[in-house]
Formats: sequence, structure tokens, C-alpha cells
Amino acid sequence: MFKLARFVWVLAFASLAILGAPAAKAQAHPAYLHALSDLRDARAHLQRPNHGALQQQEQEAVAEIDKAIHEIKAASIDDGKNIDDHVAVDDHLEWGGRLRRANELLGKAFSDIDKEEDNPESHGLKRRALEHINAARAHVREAMDLVH
Repeated sequence: MFKLARFVWVLAFASLAILGAPAAKAQAHPAYLHALSDLRDARAHLQRPNHGALQQQEQEAVAEIDKAIHEIKAASIDDGKNIDDHVAVDDHLEWGGRLRRANELLGKAFSDIDKEEDNPESHGLKRRALEHINAARAHVREAMDLVH
């Protein structure tokens, strides 16, 4: 009986440790969580309010944002939110304003991730995520040039 009770306690503590690990990792990198939120918001600003087709630059920006999100989540820094979980976008904002806001949000995400990293295993992730964000910003700026 004593062995069974001890086994149950060990199993309970192991389960808590496993379930608590993603939350602990996420808390250790709040900047990455902020970046995920900004990336989702930027992506939402790039979606046409009338569900119309995106131009090539906008499609490529969304693809780069998706890759940056994937890089962050690959490091087990995941807030568990769906890609469509973002702040509401002002439907009355003209397209150029939406592009400018997406560019601002991408800049914030870049700044969040571009912090000193103490985990050497995350350096590749950080570099790749920053490259994808920079590429997305370049595509958004191309789209902005076409609108003006």
C-alpha cells in the first residue's frame, strides 16, 4: 500500500512538472509572447476587410509572418492561441493605414525578439524569426509603395 501511494505521488509531481514546463518556458520569454501577439495582429491587418484577394507582396508578407510564428513556436514558446486570436482591426481604416499599422506591429515584434538571448540553443531560432520578420516588413513596405 505504501509503495502504491508513493508511486501515485511521484506520478502526480511528474505530471505537474510536465504540464508546467511550457508555462515556465513561456514566462521565461515574455518578449517572445509579446512578439507572437504583435505578429498575429500584423497578420490580421494584412487581411482584406472584404475578404478580397491579397496582392503578391501582401501574400508574401503573410507567409513570412507565418514562418516567424512557426519559428517561435518551434522553441516551445507558445501561448496556445490560434492565429486568428488578435485584437479587432478597425474595418473603416483605409488600406494604406492598415499596411502602416502592420508595419508598426512587425517593428514591435522585431524589437521584442531582438533582445539579448541567454540560451545558446535559441540563437538560431532568434536569427530565423528576425529574418522572417524583416522579410515581411520589406513586403509590407513594397505594398505601401504601391498604395501611395
